Amino acid sequence: MKALWIVLALLPQFVAAEDWTPLREDAEIEQALANRTLVYGFYTFQRFGKLGDTQYVTERLSEGRWAARAGQYCSVWPPSDLWACYDVEIMGVRVRFISSDRSISTGTYKQ
Repeated sequence: MKALWIVLALLPQFVAAEDWTPLREDAEIEQALANRTLVYGFYTFQRFGKLGDTQYVTERLSEGRWAARAGQYCSVWPPSDLWACYDVEIMGVRVRFISSDRSISTGTYKQ
């Protein structure tokens, strides 16, 4: 009987566990980001415009462009004209971007 109580006590932890879901289609990435804002830290956030504009705000404002291309989030930040692309995963209200060197940046949807 004691073993049953232990199993029942641990069950909510297993049910509540979520995994990151990769977004591999351009439409999925656009739906996850367009007209949304992600908060990365207390004073750091990024807004993703529906028409491909993006603003990253931390100590200063940076304005760039974004697009979903071949199942990745891609962005360019002038004065550079080089696009960088990232894999995208989502878990609930959190979105993470994974670079080609496997470094990760995670944001939370602004409510």
